[in-house]
Parts: sequence; structure tokens; C-alpha cells
Amino acid sequence: MKIKYLGTGASEGIPSLFCKCPVCEDARKNKGRDIRSRNQVLIDERLLVDFPPDTFMHASLGELDLPSIHTCIVTHSHGDHLYPNDIWARKIAVSPVCPDEGTPLTFYATSVGYEKIKTVVEGNELDKEKRVGAVLIEAFRAFNAEGFDIMPVRADHSPNTDPVLFIIEKDGKAIFYGNDTGRLPSETVEYLKNCGKHFDVVSLDCTNGFNPGDKFHMNFKACVDTVEMMKEFGLCDDKTIYVVTHLCHNCGGNREELEKEAEKLGFIAAYDGMELEF
Repeated sequence: MKIKYLGTGASEGIPSLFCKCPVCEDARKNKGRDIRSRNQVLIDERLLVDFPPDTFMHASLGELDLPSIHTCIVTHSHGDHLYPNDIWARKIAVSPVCPDEGTPLTFYATSVGYEKIKTVVEGNELDKEKRVGAVLIEAFRAFNAEGFDIMPVRADHSPNTDPVLFIIEKDGKAIFYGNDTGRLPSETVEYLKNCGKHFDVVSLDCTNGFNPGDKFHMNFKACVDTVEMMKEFGLCDDKTIYVVTHLCHNCGGNREELEKEAEKLGFIAAYDGMELEF
């Protein structure tokens, strides 16, 4: 399997639009890996996770062949993870040349996100042309998409977004994709304890970075504790790749400081465009 981190920032990205803190000013000056767009990953060039407003940028820069993508799974309905207004561009009048005609782009989302997508699609050309579809998913109810076995598990995030994390498996490989969330809810911990899986990649939210606070988003300590718990359950080991992402300009450190701390703790600090193959 291969996972590509298209965007690794939190809701405001780095640099934040109206901020002149040292992290944001360094990003404007240094560019490159200091720039973080909103969170999105692509797995095996087929399975898209989340649809932020920066999807346009990821596609425009050649990082994402969006016209060829047919499946997007959505963690939750916050605007930095689901920006449904851009879905309209898939209708024939806007994008007349779209490969694999007749195969829709299907979104798999929990209740709130599902309703947002339906609002954009239903009763217009997108609905009639069958270029976009939506499937309602629930925490702890597995489904298959694009040849991947996917289990949504409950996240500790804004409850009104119906948030989930994903366990994604294919061909004997498995990813735990864990953002946005604080420390894992008890029902998710119980599921993990008994699931008998082994993760090749564990990717965790680290929005709070060096700062205290692990509600709705993790910090470094919460990430370390989560990995230790997973190791106790036999879910991962020294061969597992550990990643922190969803990084914020207010996390208490700049890019270099984040990378050094992550490495010291056994993680890779993700950056936009980073690819892992395993």
C-alpha cells in the first residue's frame, strides 16, 4: 500500500490567513515544507480521505488526479475536511471531459456529512447525470470500497459532526487513520483491544503539539500514550510506521522543532506531499 499526505495542516493551514506569528511568517518566507494545506490523504492513488477546500490546490499542482478518483471517505463534516461546494464542478456543463464516464465519485460519510453532500447533489444536474453519489456510513459498521475493507470507529471530536476515524485494510496491510480526535473514546479503545489487527501505519492527530490539551485534538503526549496502548494490545510494533499530522501554527513549535520532537518520540512529522510505501 501507499499513502500520500496531500495536506497536513489543521483547519486554518499554515500560514493562517490573518496571522503574523513567527510560524506563519517563517512559512511565508521559507515556503516548501513550512506550508501546510488542509488535511487530506490519498491511498494507493485510488482512495481519497476527506475533501477539504484545498482539494482544488492539490489537484491543480498535479498532486492529485481528481477526475480519475471515484471514492472519497469522510472523517467528519467540519469545513476543513468536507467542502461540498466544490462538488458541483463535476457536472457535465463544468467538466465535459471526465474519464470513466458513468462511474460516479462516491462519498462515504456519516450522517451530518452525508446530508451536506446530498444538499449539493440532489435536485440538479449532478443528481440527473449520476456523476456524484453518497453513501451513509456509521461507526463500527464495516464497508468495502475500491477493494479496501474499511472500519469507521468513533472519534473524540465535535459531536455535532458525527466524527469517525478509519481502519483501512487491503492485501494484508492496514492503516489506522486517526484524525481529527482527542484521546480515543472508550468504545473505540474496546474495539481496538479485541479486533486482533496489526497496523503497518498509525497516523495520529497532533494539532496541539507541545501544548497541553487532548480534548477533540491530541498533543505529543496523547500520541505517545495512544501508541503505547496500541502496542499493549498487540496492534503495532517496531516495524510499524508512526506519523503525526494535522499540525497547527499554534502548536508551540515551528516545523523544525516539530520534526525533531516527533523523531525523538518515534514519529514522522508529516509534510505536504510526503509519501509512504509499505
